[in-house]
Amino acid sequence: MKRTFKMSAVALVLGAGAILSAPVAMAQSAPVICPGYEKGKTTLVGERTGKKVQKAFEFYNEDLIDDALNVLYEIDPSDDFDKAYVQRFIGNLLASQEGQGGKALGYLVQSVEPQVLNDVEHSQTLKLLGDLSMQEEKYTDAIKWYGKWMDFTCKTDADVFTRLAQAYYESKQLDKMVEPADKAIALYEEPNKNPYVLKLTSYYERKMYPETVAVAEELVRTFPEEATWWSRLGFFYLLVEDYKKGLSTFELAYQQGYLEKENEIKTLAQLYQTNGMPYRAAKLLEKHMKDGLVKNDADMLANIANAYHQAKNFSQAAGLYAQAAQKSSDPEHYRKQGTLLMIAEDYKGAIKALENALERGADDPEKIHFSLMEANFYAGNYKAAYKHVLEAKKDRSLRRNASAWEPYIKEKAKNRGINI
Repeated sequence: MKRTFKMSAVALVLGAGAILSAPVAMAQSAPVICPGYEKGKTTLVGERTGKKVQKAFEFYNEDLIDDALNVLYEIDPSDDFDKAYVQRFIGNLLASQEGQGGKALGYLVQSVEPQVLNDVEHSQTLKLLGDLSMQEEKYTDAIKWYGKWMDFTCKTDADVFTRLAQAYYESKQLDKMVEPADKAIALYEEPNKNPYVLKLTSYYERKMYPETVAVAEELVRTFPEEATWWSRLGFFYLLVEDYKKGLSTFELAYQQGYLEKENEIKTLAQLYQTNGMPYRAAKLLEKHMKDGLVKNDADMLANIANAYHQAKNFSQAAGLYAQAAQKSSDPEHYRKQGTLLMIAEDYKGAIKALENALERGADDPEKIHFSLMEANFYAGNYKAAYKHVLEAKKDRSLRRNASAWEPYIKEKAKNRGINI
């Protein structure tokens, strides 16, 4: 026999279903807030079905889920409401068990399709179907069930909008992510970073970089204590080629101790160089090479040397190229060391470095011979200078300059009584 009564009286079996699905929803004043909605009477299961449901609920309270399910599986109600109610109860219990999500979905879908459940139960089940579909990676279904829940209840929920945005992402509907993310952002009483991240992801993956930057700026303003968003904002500025803002963002992050990765330090150094501050770049990289955050390898030593070179600290640059060369035996490192030592007027050091470059098979050897000619000339080694000028002349691009040097070398040697 079916009984109905007002919502103010709550039967035990009704409480069972509510507790299993969504306690928060029960705390709300009404399951539906659509305009013109009136609370109806609450339907209870029939007496025969109710006794078995009561038994299942007792097993549930003792954490005997399998026993509770066995009782419910044996119920074969003829009444549509009783059938939907039992299916919902089974679905809720299965949803609480590991690996039973797919099976739970089947029972829960059957429970809502006839639309005979009480409004509280129906609304809770629609929402649970959305959550469970997300869990089971059925993202298109999740979108459908969340939509049905909102249509039925006329409610808005920040968590639901966040999950909708996630479901759109997982189902590759990137353009549909922004609207629910914005609604979630507006609804959360306390800021929640998840909808911001989803909104940012939508723009970033669609290569809408100015919009990506705008969301990243919001993230930094809203969650200034989260280190990761400072560096990411800096990287996003680089995508839109706003190097000054990129530098200021990375600098602020560095000052707050938020840059903890090698690539972040290297990016800040690169920005210093891009913005005309190579000396600061060199000092930054040196500092973190010493503390181990940045690798101490040939490439890094060469990068620091290049920064010092740009800053016109030629001796320091040459010394670092020498260290790089010792690690790499790269003739290019020796060549750069030699060139910088020449600028620093350390001709003996330059000769040694340039000869090392030649011995290790440097590209364009004639150009190195030309540099060796200059270094030996200024060191007073005219015979060696003459030998190298002859080698340099073999390169057509250098022949004219080398030929101009040749008589000059001979004259200097002759003046000093040196026969070449």
